[in-house]
Amino acid sequence: MPHFMFKLIAPRTTFAMDMNEEEKKLMQQHAIFWNDLLANGTALIYGPVLDPKGAYGLAIIEAAGESDAQAICTKDPTIQAKLHTYELHPMHVLTGQQIL
Repeated sequence: MPHFMFKLIAPRTTFAMDMNEEEKKLMQQHAIFWNDLLANGTALIYGPVLDPKGAYGLAIIEAAGESDAQAICTKDPTIQAKLHTYELHPMHVLTGQQIL
């Protein structure tokens, strides 16, 4: 099954440090959403990337195709609330057992 890299883009570089109460609630819903995807095997890994230029979210997901991956991403509560934007890119996942 194809894999995709999901990048969650915050509304500002200071977002992780200065969320308001509404944003914190949305981020709690976001975490529940991605925990569920991790539990059902759709998300292989996810979490924040602590880039000094501004943190962002990253996930590797498995989906039947790009339209299915888009459908998954647009269900993220922070995307639905238009708090965050995102990028989605096809990815070739290699494991330690595979050779390029």
